[in-house]
Amino acid sequence: MNKFFQLAVLVGAVALGSVVSAQAQTRMATVNLVEVFDNYWKTKQAKLALTDSRTETKKEIETMQDAHRKLIQNYQKQLSEANDQAVSEAERAKRRKALEPKLKEVQDSENTLKQFVSSREAELKVKTDRMMEDVIKDIRSVVATKAKSAGYALVLDSSARSATTTEIFLYTSGENDLTKQVTQELNIAAPADVK
Repeated sequence: MNKFFQLAVLVGAVALGSVVSAQAQTRMATVNLVEVFDNYWKTKQAKLALTDSRTETKKEIETMQDAHRKLIQNYQKQLSEANDQAVSEAERAKRRKALEPKLKEVQDSENTLKQFVSSREAELKVKTDRMMEDVIKDIRSVVATKAKSAGYALVLDSSARSATTTEIFLYTSGENDLTKQVTQELNIAAPADVK
């Protein structure tokens, strides 16, 4: 029994030693992804382009809404005239009948407006998603290059949040933080007017 116990202790010590050795070999670094993302020149340009698109879309929607409001006001005015008690019932019926195409026009305008707003929102979402993917792809590429050249096996996002929106990393010494290096590398190719 003593030999079995000694053998178990020896196997456990060897396993623990190999785990500690493996952990000592694994080098880790951190990157504050939010900071890199916000300070990358392509992010700034993409945000400006998205803002321009939103502004243009807002103007188009406002123009369509104004036209729709005018249709409604015109319809309501004609409806009021169609219900005027000062004219005969036959005339009121004739006016109401003449309003049917106007009502259809108002309904079509409303549907067109809703479809336009929905399609523009979808387009802006696709543009935003594409911009995010492109920027993150660039960042990942630079992080991977920096990590490989420095011998890091793992790079963690120090700005990451948990499902409860608390920080995942409660402490990091900042010794192996690549944020500044990655941001500088990404911004090397920035156009002169952006720098």
